[in-house]
Amino acid sequence: MDVAQVMSAPPAAAWRVLTLLDLWPRWGPTVTAAELDDGGRQLTAGVRGRVRTPVGVWLPFEVTELEPGHRWRWRVAGVPATGHRVEPHAEGCRVVFEVPAVAAPYAVVCRVALGRIAGLLADRAAQ
Repeated sequence: MDVAQVMSAPPAAAWRVLTLLDLWPRWGPTVTAAELDDGGRQLTAGVRGRVRTPVGVWLPFEVTELEPGHRWRWRVAGVPATGHRVEPHAEGCRVVFEVPAVAAPYAVVCRVALGRIAGLLADRAAQ
């Protein structure tokens, strides 16, 4: 199941928001912090790290697929999690969360995240 929103921003700007760990807590309702095992701040294919949930629990993750500028997928605590995709659109870009069928209720969280991403991109455009 895909949850998507068109945003008035260049695809590269949306990609940066989706892949820069420092921004995850600003748009992800279920992420309060994130770090990579290699100490980096930007996602790359195969990178591992951990995310902190709102209840303070840290969960390990691994980026299982990454097409630069377009799409990344991950496993969190060993479980396939959301995919993240950016597509060019006439109005800027379309940001898509790919929600596994078994996690369909998580689509509500993804809709909140999309709204926050749009807000971040709008704020950056105004700067």
